[in-house]
Amino acid sequence: MELSIFFKSVIDSDNAAVVLCDTNHIIIYMNPAAVERYSKWGGASLIGHSLLDCHNDNSNIMIKKVVDWFGKSAENNRIFTFHNDKENKDVYMVALRDGSGNLIGYYEKHEYRSPETEPRYKMN
Repeated sequence: MELSIFFKSVIDSDNAAVVLCDTNHIIIYMNPAAVERYSKWGGASLIGHSLLDCHNDNSNIMIKKVVDWFGKSAENNRIFTFHNDKENKDVYMVALRDGSGNLIGYYEKHEYRSPETEPRYKMN
């Protein structure tokens, strides 16, 4: 069975926004959480457009520096970018690589730090 359907399912079921970009900063995929989170900026219509158009000049400089750093070594795969106090989450940029270790893109990973409030194993 094709693994890509499983990987897409994992990303699509994540509550955190996942926006995948190629090495030219073009948004190639947004999971449903990202489409919803960024709906006031266009949601799914952002796909095919540059991520750099969504950020200020200082952020764009840092995004480009990180992608350059990713490209310098297959060991450079994840970097902390900021902490969002309002949502109590850490944000990282993560490299995407092909089976040979070549950089093919990147995404932003949100790791929430607030404890879960949902009851354990709630199924209703």
